[in-house]
Amino acid sequence: MRSKSSRWAKIATNGNSSYVKLIAGTSVPQLSQDISKQVGIPLIKADIGKFPNGETRVEILESVRGADVFIIQSTCPPVNDNVMELLLMMDALRRASASSVNLMVPYFGYGKQDKKKTGREPISAKLVADMVEAAGAARLITVDLHAQQIEGFFDIPVDNLSAIYPFAEFLKKKIKENLVVVTPDAGGTKRARDLANAMQAERIAIIDKYRPDWRKANAMNVIGKVEGMNAIIVDDFIDTGGSMAEAVKALRNHKAEKIWVACTHPLLTDPATKRFQELNDSGDVEGFIFADTVPIPKEKMLKNYQVISTAPMLADTIERIARGFSLHPYKSKS
Repeated sequence: MRSKSSRWAKIATNGNSSYVKLIAGTSVPQLSQDISKQVGIPLIKADIGKFPNGETRVEILESVRGADVFIIQSTCPPVNDNVMELLLMMDALRRASASSVNLMVPYFGYGKQDKKKTGREPISAKLVADMVEAAGAARLITVDLHAQQIEGFFDIPVDNLSAIYPFAEFLKKKIKENLVVVTPDAGGTKRARDLANAMQAERIAIIDKYRPDWRKANAMNVIGKVEGMNAIIVDDFIDTGGSMAEAVKALRNHKAEKIWVACTHPLLTDPATKRFQELNDSGDVEGFIFADTVPIPKEKMLKNYQVISTAPMLADTIERIARGFSLHPYKSKS
């Protein structure tokens, strides 16, 4: 544990008029523990489970009166259960006289539904934002929102952090030259450029992706030079893996040398594991680099998966917010 965080934790819990407490939902238990260790503050004891009829139950088992509480909870699958758990935790803390309830939601579910693609559709991301605010959230901290405009759905402060810098630190050790950063669709161009800048690479490329319906995406073409280059495909999340598998095939067809995949939120719903196992067996991908915003079950872990911890970045954000310091792109202190 960093000595700086230990000193700060002592100050933050030593009878100040405003002090910090952390509480975890059930969605990212390991990440919650890692953040707690980094910050130097133990997690609040809570009883979170379900009634026999399937309803979620939450009981806070210690005082939070007057505290600035940070809830750590990704709204990953099972999405609806985790969203409801988050809302109930917020309500319980507010009714227990917490000074403020701050949400640390590393993966923000429903983020893909940020606009109407056809008539008579909801804008689900906006509805979730409204629900969170109605439940009393003072602030949202998240990582790599699917679309930047989701920040505008909230009337509270939103800190949209990025896993780009931890990815860059890791990948710099793997790739030394002839680097191109690739986005699997045009919407991720800024993300690709940010990673390229962080790795001091000049080239980016774009996969021209066509989606005939919401179930399937076809990679049509590659815009930019990838032949003979070491390519990193970067995206915010992987669901069934269809788009990523198509992107890898497109790069292979355009004679890319080596290919890595970097993704912040590894949802890996079926049949993603099967698709990626096939890419591994064929030797098409050197490695997959994921953040830990969504836990990967042991049965879905493949030999060339590398999970990068976001705990230092998230802990640093909690400390800065609690101290009233400004945020900045996180870089490892190691």
